Amino acid sequence: METIIPSLLGGLVEALEPFNLTMLIIGCVIGLFVGAMPGLGSVNGVAILLPVTFIVPPETAIIFLAAVYYGAMYGGAVSSITLGIPGASTAVATVFDGRPMAQSGKADQALMTAAVASFVGGTISVVLFTLFALPLASFALRFGPAEEFALMLLAFATFVGLGGDDIPKTIFSIAIGLVLATIGLDIISGRPRLIFFDITGFYAGINFLILAIGIYGIGEMLWTLEQTKGDVQVHKVRAGLHSIKEHVGRLKEYLVPASFSGFLGFFVGILPAAGATPGSLMAYGLTKAFSKDPESFGKGNIRGVAAPESANNSASTGSMLPMITLGIPGSPTTAILLGGMIIWGLRPGPLLFTEHPEFVWGLIGSLYVANLFTLIANIVLIPVFARVLTLRFTILAPVIFILCIVGGYAPTQTMHDVWLMLLFGVVGYLLRKLDYPVAPAVLAIVLGPLAERSLRQSLLSSQGDPLIFVERPISAFFMACAVLLFAYPFFVKWSRKRKATAAGTTEWQG
Repeated sequence: METIIPSLLGGLVEALEPFNLTMLIIGCVIGLFVGAMPGLGSVNGVAILLPVTFIVPPETAIIFLAAVYYGAMYGGAVSSITLGIPGASTAVATVFDGRPMAQSGKADQALMTAAVASFVGGTISVVLFTLFALPLASFALRFGPAEEFALMLLAFATFVGLGGDDIPKTIFSIAIGLVLATIGLDIISGRPRLIFFDITGFYAGINFLILAIGIYGIGEMLWTLEQTKGDVQVHKVRAGLHSIKEHVGRLKEYLVPASFSGFLGFFVGILPAAGATPGSLMAYGLTKAFSKDPESFGKGNIRGVAAPESANNSASTGSMLPMITLGIPGSPTTAILLGGMIIWGLRPGPLLFTEHPEFVWGLIGSLYVANLFTLIANIVLIPVFARVLTLRFTILAPVIFILCIVGGYAPTQTMHDVWLMLLFGVVGYLLRKLDYPVAPAVLAIVLGPLAERSLRQSLLSSQGDPLIFVERPISAFFMACAVLLFAYPFFVKWSRKRKATAAGTTEWQG
């Protein structure tokens, strides 16, 4: 602690130098709008802006790119809430409750919740990063394939056991997502799987963002058009000092789940190759699971906005930890940052803290500043974002459709994905009409590839022995929790049936 505080103060001084602070502010603003644009997200934003950093010192370069990354995490919630289109895969879970809040005239509260929860998650993660960087990185290395698979299974079990939805429909939705996740080339043999009609576009698999934009952008637009016949204007939203005062009174509603999600997101973020998307979905699922009113989730519950936003912001910081301390990127964006560090002549690893302390602590200090600045920028810009919702849906629908097309084309720049996105839009609309939960399918297509890779690596290392999942303490704990969660609905059903039988017997005897 004696060395951490002076080093952190030095990092803050480094981040607040005029040139570095200017680059940080520019990075946050750029990231905010990059995150809000469907199809872009932090990966594309950092990749596009990486060449800019070659003309500035490494300390300034990492501060700028980290600010873009941070701003994009905040910005992803904007289009999720105002348009129902996830700006990035990390903001998909925000759509579940953020969009219903906006449609009921509470867009200002949803946007403010997203900003404050992101600040909470970001603060928790930066403090943990500062205090426990090296020990946490070492602990993350104890997570092998068996532990990763057990963790993914626990995430599925959370949706099934505590989701509050129709269990057969939830399982069906997860199964559909897992099937879609297997499309492409086999990760072991390299052979094609489920390449429908030998269409070459399927060889690259299903891009998760294409699925998300299709289901939550096109699907939601079709549903709204059918329900309203296009004759709808979203309630006018208030955004100003009165709105801020009103929100202060609601902080206690979501501070606890936002704080819990911040810790969860950071932990998931430091796992190699996990990233912010699984963290945000798991945080949403667990918050819903342990809520007193899980049936209100998906209908505009403020905690359903706070949990994923806190988690994805926290996970984005967490994913930088293995990159800095071990040279292992925790997400696609940090993989690009890692490449930048190598180009700048820096070698990530434990020695980076001693060989280039000004670089590491400048980055950590900039995260504190970027977190605060992005919170302020988001709150200031809420009236601008909320103004989108004052448009009639007959005007808004074509805009949503064009943004979806652009967002579907941007990641891979192939028309195959655009047609696929339109197909997913129709599927999402049909699932909505049939009252099937979509969130489990989204979770499955995100976690499916990770779970498959971990499962097959585990079985290969154990020569096909499934006991590997219960012989390792951490994976055994997660597996036991998953089994309990799967069994929980059956226990509840049995308990209710027993009480009903007992009540009927008592009534008959009376």
